[in-house]
Amino acid sequence: MTRGTLRISFNGEIYNYRSLRRELQSHGHRFHTETDTEVLLAAWQQWGPGALGRLEGMFAFALWDAADRALWLVRDRVGKKPLHYWLDRDGVAFASEPKAFLADPAFVVEPNPTAIYHYLSLQYVPTPHSAFAGVHRVPPGHFLRVRDGRIAVERYWQLTFEPTHALDEPAALAELERLLRAAVTKRLVSDVPLGAFLSGGIDSSLVVAFMAAASPVPVRTFSIGFHEARFNELPWARQIADRYRTEHQEFIVTPDAMALLPRLVWHYNEPYADSSAVPTWCLAELTRRSVTVALTGDAGDEAFAGYDRYRASVLAARLDVLPRPIRAIAASAARHLPAPGAIRVLARARRFLLGLALEPDVRYAAWMMDLETAAKHHLCTPEFVEAAGAPPSESLLAGRFRQSNASTLVDRLLDVDVETYLPDDLLVKVDIATMAHGLEARSPFLDHDVLAFAARLPVAMKLRGGTQKYLLRRLARDRLPAAAIARRKKGFGVPLDAWFRRELRDLSRDVLLGSAARSRGYFDLAVVRRYLDDHLSGRQSRGIRLWNLLMLELWHQTFVDRRAAPGAAAATGSPA
Repeated sequence: MTRGTLRISFNGEIYNYRSLRRELQSHGHRFHTETDTEVLLAAWQQWGPGALGRLEGMFAFALWDAADRALWLVRDRVGKKPLHYWLDRDGVAFASEPKAFLADPAFVVEPNPTAIYHYLSLQYVPTPHSAFAGVHRVPPGHFLRVRDGRIAVERYWQLTFEPTHALDEPAALAELERLLRAAVTKRLVSDVPLGAFLSGGIDSSLVVAFMAAASPVPVRTFSIGFHEARFNELPWARQIADRYRTEHQEFIVTPDAMALLPRLVWHYNEPYADSSAVPTWCLAELTRRSVTVALTGDAGDEAFAGYDRYRASVLAARLDVLPRPIRAIAASAARHLPAPGAIRVLARARRFLLGLALEPDVRYAAWMMDLETAAKHHLCTPEFVEAAGAPPSESLLAGRFRQSNASTLVDRLLDVDVETYLPDDLLVKVDIATMAHGLEARSPFLDHDVLAFAARLPVAMKLRGGTQKYLLRRLARDRLPAAAIARRKKGFGVPLDAWFRRELRDLSRDVLLGSAARSRGYFDLAVVRRYLDDHLSGRQSRGIRLWNLLMLELWHQTFVDRRAAPGAAAATGSPA
């Protein structure tokens, strides 16, 4: 769209564009459409980059200012919408996804060893890297400006954890209710069918509760379930649907891993090994049959301390008062416990005890990674490690921990996750899975006012003793069944271990030990073969690690070798 000397390419939604439009009209602006894109252009005319602080929504846009001869690439505060750029001798190219650059004959596809090195630990490629050499991501809350051949990347928004709110619990509860209600309501504005993902957890259930209060018609909710009881949350979702009399649809799916793999690799663009992308993909595909917009509970855990690892970090910090030799002995003894994937409880205990020998920043980083540096260097060839030329992946997260403006341990961990895990893993997962099916996901907990309020809450209102998301649970008391509030969080997972012993058994061996994988020179194939043999024999669970390696090699075959056919038959589900 063009307005005066400005031209824009825009992706996303500006939720407050109507109020901005009225304000801009008071400044003399006239409008020819009812779109948020035209409002954004007028806002830039009026306030320039200062308009960014007024925007509420999820967005990525490229704006060319012909009068100033400047190009602006801008990404929303928390990174809901993606934005990539590629620099060459002739200028800068930009796109929502890196495979768009394949259309340019000048773009040479080469893998980026540094990005791949970090991917192996994190299961995602961290910003600002890309697995495509020469491609970068605009970080969340930043803009990139190109003027007179000079490039500058600047931050325009950052979450602030200090000072904390001087509110008592009743006042904090009232303010949280006001902010969440407003965040949900502004995301209900739509001229297309709208619904909600409902898992039965606190976050998505509260979103549905506020939707039901604001909607004159029954809310449409969608849940996905699996035959394996460990991964099935349908009974919990059904309780919430019954309570709020939603038009509820449940789907039981048996994901076809063989059919899904090519589609996931193609649409995710980069190596991406969070296996919860599979159920998210299936849920998005099935939900799109009924609605075009779906609200989600994403970011509730990162805002209000919902993960077990926050509680574990607090416990470990208390044990840090013990002399270092004692903690080192505990860590050494932990190596004799079953390795990850063997017996879940013992494996978690092993991971916790191993972390006691580390400093808090490195400890948290180690807990967040599938492959720590020592294990990664055992897997990788010296040549690949040298080519990557990267610092240990732990340093990416530990560095963010040390840079945080928060003063408490829990808030520093939340800051790390909002800066890394949330935008680079969780939001990537949902945005790609939904947009691949023409479904728009909106997340009230990502509202910047909600995030800013949660960040400045005293830690005891987020994590109190053993109670995670304390204030959210208080808010849920009058809105959700007691059992739904009290139950432990479940992961949105798939049976990887079983897949690699059945459906993916032959494919994984053929792909990971094949000639193409050997030619990369990344890994000691004897170690890869041992992973496969350990897993198939049942000696040790390697499902997560094998999925990591499989998605990496399939990415290479699809984008570097250009030999894997994108698109395959979709996994399907049937109404329960």
